[in-house]
Amino acid sequence: MSFIFNILILSVAVFLVARFLPGIRIKNFMTAVVVAVVYSLINFLTGWLLVAITFPLMIITFGLFKLVINAGLLWVTDKLIEDFEIKDFLTTFIAALCITVTDSFIRWVF
Repeated sequence: MSFIFNILILSVAVFLVARFLPGIRIKNFMTAVVVAVVYSLINFLTGWLLVAITFPLMIITFGLFKLVINAGLLWVTDKLIEDFEIKDFLTTFIAALCITVTDSFIRWVF
């Protein structure tokens, strides 16, 4: 049940960021759910490896390099899903930051 709740929260975060940030196109909320599932799978399968490889950068930047990793994972998700489109890497980075903040805020509230 926790996985479904996490996907739902991430879907809401993706949907809200896509609605308020220019440069991101998303078809509907169901697409946001698909984006959340694909992003979570990519993060589960490769995120830990990327964090392990970039561990020295994570220490030097006090964990802020994780945003670059999240932006990269979001870019891969963008390339895999046709109904989800992000304009450029700067927009992807800002979206990753906003999704992380929105996701954390929603988790904090609930």
